[in-house]
Amino acid sequence: MAKKKTNKKKTNKKIVVNKSKKTKTRIVDKKRDAETIKKIEKLASNVVKSSLAQKEPNFSIPTRSISNMKYNKKKRILEMGDARQTRSLFNLGQSRKFMQSLLLSKGCKELIGAEKTLSLRGMYYMGLHTIPGTKEKTFNDQGESDSILEDLEVALDGLREELHVFAKKRGTMVGNITVVDNGDEINCRKMGTGGYAIPSICEPNIMQFKECSADFILHVEKDTVWSRFNEDRFWETHNCILTEGSGQPPRGVRRMLHRMHKELKLPVYCLLDCDPWGHYIYSVIKQGSINLAFESERMAIPDAKFMGIRSKDYERLDLSDDVKIELNDRDINRAKQIAAYPWFEGKREWQREIKTMLNNGFKMEVESLITKDISYVTEEYVPTRLAEGDFLD
Repeated sequence: MAKKKTNKKKTNKKIVVNKSKKTKTRIVDKKRDAETIKKIEKLASNVVKSSLAQKEPNFSIPTRSISNMKYNKKKRILEMGDARQTRSLFNLGQSRKFMQSLLLSKGCKELIGAEKTLSLRGMYYMGLHTIPGTKEKTFNDQGESDSILEDLEVALDGLREELHVFAKKRGTMVGNITVVDNGDEINCRKMGTGGYAIPSICEPNIMQFKECSADFILHVEKDTVWSRFNEDRFWETHNCILTEGSGQPPRGVRRMLHRMHKELKLPVYCLLDCDPWGHYIYSVIKQGSINLAFESERMAIPDAKFMGIRSKDYERLDLSDDVKIELNDRDINRAKQIAAYPWFEGKREWQREIKTMLNNGFKMEVESLITKDISYVTEEYVPTRLAEGDFLD
């Protein structure tokens, strides 16, 4: 028996938009944006003038390399030197980067004009296309695009945030502080188990500190360690702010730490792995990054202290052999490089620390303290270091 056909009346659902409801937009610094656009236009104008004068279009940028980096002993931070490099259109070795620089500067100007921001990944796709008449793409990968954006920062004497570009969020915070993020009030005491995700852009026009009762900042290397401190509510019992940067902290985390230290006068203590990579993380937080020395003034924290873990903790805490991780050739070479840095070279305690690690032949992670007790790091290790003032500078 055939089924009876039923004609269902189709209805088109309309999406109702409440036009009376105001949509929240990003807080814009119009004065800073105007200055940044002016810098981009000046760069483009110089290229155009050279072309009209039948001269080779070019522009110069400060050289971003260890050879053009210097350690300012008075300020105790890394700074960029005076060396510069020229990028020319007709130089085969420079023409690709020349065109990429102009392409991304155009994209940044469009972003600023639209009062919008874009991620590093988004900027890569914004500038990605196949060059007409060829099979060649403007960028081979995002790493190429990211490097050009860093060049633009130094060429324009502006920051990535001023170009309206941000990196992927990485880093978490919890503790006795209330912040205002793009107009939204965030009480970092009530962040549950996940914490407050530190944004990539932490500039004063976006992020303000409304209230803070903390006595210090404890920065840990990894989210696994941070979770132990948060679960034990260390920030509550010791009146502090807890942060983590998922390994090497991104610029947003470093900027946040710098601002809280400088504006709120909070000391910064770092709890990192006992290995060359933990030592380098501390170096970046304290003195600044070699590759981004031009940003040290607004990111470095010269007074930051290294709490641990330390090479001597293996014997001092009577840890088991199970926590030992053998140093490989890459670890050994990296440790020797760090020991030779000018800001470490003259410090006896740091030379002793690195030498002890190399003589031990092994490295250790902060998580190794779990072999003593699940909460040993929060209930014994850090409280003892704080009470004794046992830090490396």
